[in-house]
Amino acid sequence: MSNNLERLLAGRFPDPDGSGMLSVPVRTVVIGTDLARSAAALLAPLKLGARLAVLHDPDTRAAMGAEVAAAAAATFDVQEIVLPPHPKPDADTVALVRDAASGCDAIVAVGSGTINDLGKYAAHLSGKPYVVFGTAPSMNGYTSVNAAITERGHKKTLPASGAAGVFLDLDVLGKAPPRLIAAGFGDSACRTTAQADWLLAHLLLDQTYRRAPFALLEEDEPALFALAAGLCRGERPALALLARTLSLSGFGMAICGGSYPASQAEHLISHYIDMLGKPEWPESFHGEHIAVTTLTIARLQAQLFAADESPSLRATADTPQAFTEHFGSVLGQECWKAFTPKAFDAAAMSALDVRLKRQWPEIRSAVRDVLLPVDTIEAALRAVNAPMTPEALGIPRTFYREATLHARRIRDRYTCLDLAAAAGTLQTYVDSL
Repeated sequence: MSNNLERLLAGRFPDPDGSGMLSVPVRTVVIGTDLARSAAALLAPLKLGARLAVLHDPDTRAAMGAEVAAAAAATFDVQEIVLPPHPKPDADTVALVRDAASGCDAIVAVGSGTINDLGKYAAHLSGKPYVVFGTAPSMNGYTSVNAAITERGHKKTLPASGAAGVFLDLDVLGKAPPRLIAAGFGDSACRTTAQADWLLAHLLLDQTYRRAPFALLEEDEPALFALAAGLCRGERPALALLARTLSLSGFGMAICGGSYPASQAEHLISHYIDMLGKPEWPESFHGEHIAVTTLTIARLQAQLFAADESPSLRATADTPQAFTEHFGSVLGQECWKAFTPKAFDAAAMSALDVRLKRQWPEIRSAVRDVLLPVDTIEAALRAVNAPMTPEALGIPRTFYREATLHARRIRDRYTCLDLAAAAGTLQTYVDSL
């Protein structure tokens, strides 16, 4: 029996939000083995052009990139772009990649989060196709149509083009550092918190919401949680399930035209940490952040939606001046501009309070239906040895509390953090962390 990924790529997955079948921009996803040596054969049908820029860093070149470049050179004119160790996903590095690949027809990224985002966004800005050979099951961005790039100190999710092909070799994924494998599980575990937040914004603010990205994951999520311990042992069935789940999560974002189904309050806290954390802190990965922040948001959501009566909302102290005082002049202005669509004044908040009280039974029931129990999330994260506290990431708890309190201010995305802030309970919750 085919799985949801195969049905989606074949155009045979019904759209639960309308008529017809779902479609996605990525032409090919291959989850298998011995993919590096097969690179030329895998790339040839994609019509990428004759000249390929193979993008990697020293670590991903050793893991797979050198073999991909050598195999592709049998058919294509290959130029290797080797970035310095631990490259940053920022505008300057994107410009560097664009310049280095200017004479090529397509970009072949070999890596995971940062390399994928850099290759994807550089190709998008240049109007070139790109493909990716993943070296770790560490995040869900391989199949998405956005890239997390920092501009002027502000981490943003920017629109980008989908990959012409995504190639995930299970043997390579299994040899990835265990922390990266746990990070991939962490990035998948936030389905529950992200769906709850997006559904809240839909029911309370009439924002667009789609069931499709979550329908894609319904078949695999329970099995993935059940096999989480196998990821630590590099077991192929568990790795294949994680690779498929991450691919489907990325496709969910592509279907929705944004990161809404996979990135809500838990990602805002992570982005805040990326933007304002100290460079001397130990290196940690995106999915490791999400493992910790998902627990934080899951507990907050459980508290908010346990109450039979709706919270009472009031205007918050969000002003341009408050943003400048907290973030500084430049970043404060950037964040205020992003935040403005949900900067409700007293009159707007009063109207929102009336609506929440009227719709609370419906909202509460619908949100609770998509939440996983906190204990279930904790048990799965523990099974895969994912970090579960800020200290496990090397982040001081005082800063983590600050991040949780102020993360809602960096984006226009309405989440449970905004609801708790308007209800006057966010500070109390943060103090309890």
